[in-house]
Amino acid sequence: MLLIPAIDLKDGHCVRLKQGVMEDATVFSEDPAAMARHWIEQGARRLHLVDLNGAFAGKPKNESAIKAILKEVGDEIPVQLGGGIRDLDTIERCLDDGIRYIIIGTAAVKNPGFLHDACVAFPGHIIVGLDAKDGKVAVDGWSKMTGHDVIDLARKFEDYGVEAVIYTDIGRDGMLTGPNIDATVKLARALRIPVIASGGISSLDDIEALCAVAEEGIMGAITGRAIYEGKLDFRAAQAEADKCAAQ
Repeated sequence: MLLIPAIDLKDGHCVRLKQGVMEDATVFSEDPAAMARHWIEQGARRLHLVDLNGAFAGKPKNESAIKAILKEVGDEIPVQLGGGIRDLDTIERCLDDGIRYIIIGTAAVKNPGFLHDACVAFPGHIIVGLDAKDGKVAVDGWSKMTGHDVIDLARKFEDYGVEAVIYTDIGRDGMLTGPNIDATVKLARALRIPVIASGGISSLDDIEALCAVAEEGIMGAITGRAIYEGKLDFRAAQAEADKCAAQ
């Protein structure tokens, strides 16, 4: 199982939010490219970038920081990017720059035709991000709840041809309260494509709990605040995940 460090970008800096609140941002680095190098040196095999300004503006806003990260990373490991990606031209530009996977979230829910077109135009490169609470999907930086059932929507998007689903329990993200294992497993069992867990990871115990259910279809987990605040040693956590996979 992959552990994927999150690099959330706001105003060119690497930050973390609590439950998606832009005003509640903690700056962890003013050099996101150096942070990317740090996680690679700690054993990361994929990076998760989020353009937070872009997510709220509806178009990319941290392109210079993203390009600096891609220049630093090169071809060493794949990079996935989400936040403010709303049209095919933006996807094409990001892929040309070196992004491997494009994450479409709010736009997928509000405009499923766009997601379908993206999957057709860029097969193998589209991941959908579904943020949910109590089984219902949220959009617009978690500010609006929809009536959509997360499993029903994920199955629909699976049929479109998305590569994977990133599932975030928005009640837990950035709160270090542990991932919602039950909800993540329930979703993974309902799909043929892999699920990436997100939100709440805080300890090696959480990694072990996810590893125990990885065979249900959980290919990885995104971690942010815990590794930035030193509550989770990334290298040790990835080693634990690898050990579990080998058993």
